[in-house]
Amino acid sequence: MDEPPIHGSQMTETLTTQQMPAPSALFADDEIARLKVLAEFEAGGLEDDPELQSIVQFAARLCGVPASMVTLIDGRRQYFLARTGVEERETPRELAFCTYALGRSDMMEVPDATLDARFAANPLVTGYPGVRFYAGQPLVSDEGAPLGTLCVIDLVPHGEPLNEFQRQGMAVMAGAAMRRLRSRRAGLAAGRAIERSELRFRALAESVPDIAFSADETGRIDYFNHRWHQFTGHADGLSEVASEVLHATEQVEVMAKWEQALVSGTAYEDGYRLRRADGQWRWVLARATPVDTGDGRSRWFGTITDVDDAHKLSEARDTLARELAHRIKNIFAVVSGLLSLEARKAPEHRPFAENVTEVLLALGRAHDFVRPASGATSDSLIGLLHALFAPYRDEMGEPRVLVSGADLAISPNAATPLALVFHELATNAAKYGALSVAGGTVAVEISGDADRTLLGWQELGGPAPASTPDTSGFGSRLVELAVTGQMQGTWQRRFAADGLVVEIDVPNSALTQ
Repeated sequence: MDEPPIHGSQMTETLTTQQMPAPSALFADDEIARLKVLAEFEAGGLEDDPELQSIVQFAARLCGVPASMVTLIDGRRQYFLARTGVEERETPRELAFCTYALGRSDMMEVPDATLDARFAANPLVTGYPGVRFYAGQPLVSDEGAPLGTLCVIDLVPHGEPLNEFQRQGMAVMAGAAMRRLRSRRAGLAAGRAIERSELRFRALAESVPDIAFSADETGRIDYFNHRWHQFTGHADGLSEVASEVLHATEQVEVMAKWEQALVSGTAYEDGYRLRRADGQWRWVLARATPVDTGDGRSRWFGTITDVDDAHKLSEARDTLARELAHRIKNIFAVVSGLLSLEARKAPEHRPFAENVTEVLLALGRAHDFVRPASGATSDSLIGLLHALFAPYRDEMGEPRVLVSGADLAISPNAATPLALVFHELATNAAKYGALSVAGGTVAVEISGDADRTLLGWQELGGPAPASTPDTSGFGSRLVELAVTGQMQGTWQRRFAADGLVVEIDVPNSALTQ
């Protein structure tokens, strides 16, 4: 080296060193365990690493010597990840000075190898290159496994040992070299973890019976499991073969829904027909969910499930339901017709027959609402009430029964008693109450909480009620049976100055089950 060494007296700042982990006695007696730790670094990938090269160059200059190396020691050799001043990349382990530094926590320094019994007969001392001076700072893993050293060598003996500044600098440089090795190990561990995760994902994806896929944030599908090829007979993705595997009448809509999900970043779900490899069109259900990858981007993961059998079964059930609905409507019509015939034969029973006929018509409207022949089934309470009150309008066509409040879902089982109750109330209002006079109206209000629903009926602008209204007739018994018997609720009524007021309280479970 032509440049003079740097001495402590030339520096005014104190170096701060990071304490190297102390070697563990466990590895002193277990070479296999030490070598296992060493292998985790896969250090061969760091040969001539620029950062390590800078370290050895600085260490040589710091100590005023011609050569420096970052060395690791395996079962048979000492090899140099970075070196300056030497051509060789390795030496046999039995000749390596650094072997004697393994297990130490401090620097090992040999001022004159010819005077040291451990090295005097070493071929590296007696022959080429003629090593005389050696100093090695141990490199120790986090778990205490000795790996090698940051060392410096000289071909002339040193009359004085390295000064405190040089020793401290060697410790700093060894710490830097060890950080580089740790970074390598951590990166490899992370890579292996990712690889294991990918393998688990692929194993899972390949084992499911559905088509599984993933896509980048632009919607480009970059992975299909083998089920896609089995099902469609295509190796390419959906976008490349869309015209071949998507039904012509659905292609535009399917791709538009996918694009909409990509823009909104919301979960995607769609049902469409997919052409199977044998040419058969099968109904499938596609679902996909965006997942944040942590780098400001997202990936989509989804499945495509063959639901053709279930789809056909549902269609068959809908067809059967429509046929049954039609036949039930016919039964209502037949019963109504029979009542009319009997009423003609016995005029004294006409009022009863007319009352029952109106009830059948109300039940028919309720049945159409929850199980319509068109298949457009609804489950809305407000929708049912609007259907029941549709006949009650003024000369301008405006509704006379006004429904307000929050809507809620009802089951087909609840539709029948609700239809009976509100049909009876509306019929009585039309005969005797607010709907029997011009300008009279009815306000129906829906309220309640998570457990119960309150249904209020208030007639407005009607005639004053009789001094002692009849509350024991057929209509009252019908309402009582529907509210308390079928819906497990309660009801109260009172007669205000301009009409009837009814308050019905039922549990939500009776409306939804």
